[in-house]
Amino acid sequence: MTERNVRIESKVGLHARPAALFVQTAAKAPMDVTVSKRGKSPVNAKSILAVLGLDARHGEDITITAEGDGAEELLDTLEALLSTPEPQGA
Repeated sequence: MTERNVRIESKVGLHARPAALFVQTAAKAPMDVTVSKRGKSPVNAKSILAVLGLDARHGEDITITAEGDGAEELLDTLEALLSTPEPQGA
């Protein structure tokens, strides 16, 4: 299993457009992908409701995990989405 700790840089956190882009990207992967905040159980990164339910905000750290071929590349892409101050396409 591949795991990555990422700080959320988007000013709105993992909500609205950043969450939608994150979920759309995760959903394209053929593997299981989860995301979690410290002290909370991991949730399905392909579910918009689950991701929004994390209430992950600007400056908080989250953990993204994926398992399978291409996991590193997927985590690189997801990390890039979360590490930019403004969501792409905004």
